[in-house]
Amino acid sequence: MIEDALLRLGYPGLGLLMFLENVFPPIPSELIMPFAGYLCGKGELSFPLVIAVATLGSLTGQLPLYALGRRAGGERLARFAARHGAWLTLSPADLERAERWFRRNGTRAVFVCRFVPGLRSLISIPAGMLRMDLAPFLLYSALGAALWNTALAAAGRALGERHAEVEGWLSPVAWAVLAGAVAIYLFRVVRLLRASRP
Repeated sequence: MIEDALLRLGYPGLGLLMFLENVFPPIPSELIMPFAGYLCGKGELSFPLVIAVATLGSLTGQLPLYALGRRAGGERLARFAARHGAWLTLSPADLERAERWFRRNGTRAVFVCRFVPGLRSLISIPAGMLRMDLAPFLLYSALGAALWNTALAAAGRALGERHAEVEGWLSPVAWAVLAGAVAIYLFRVVRLLRASRP
């Protein structure tokens, strides 16, 4: 599907895939960008245009999640956490700590999380929830996305026909991060459920 979209649609297909990658994280940039880089190596796409289009697609994919966080707001999320927080592994105290942490590290967090599978998209929600100004949000998102996209596309261009190996190298890291997140989630659900019992 990814290769077909890039071969048939070119730059618009790349922009669409990178938008969807941020809204629906199961579509991984680790597959999209190395193949785009491979096409650059064959002379079918321009490397600078690939980076520009992919970064623009990534940025537009961040905006719906940012808007969701901004619309939900901290107070509404705190009320929800007080009622149903055990299943989200969130308590109002957790939200307060997260808010303090994000206020100290907001721009840095937005930039760094662009390189972390799973958090790449989700960091936009607290950014919106805490009403981070849109201009720095877009700037640091663009910088992080551009660096990540460039690294993946360059690896795909360098590997040529073996471009799919990039996903093979990064996939274990992504799965390890996901497994760790699931384990922490289950531990916190059990702990919060026990604490909520009379």
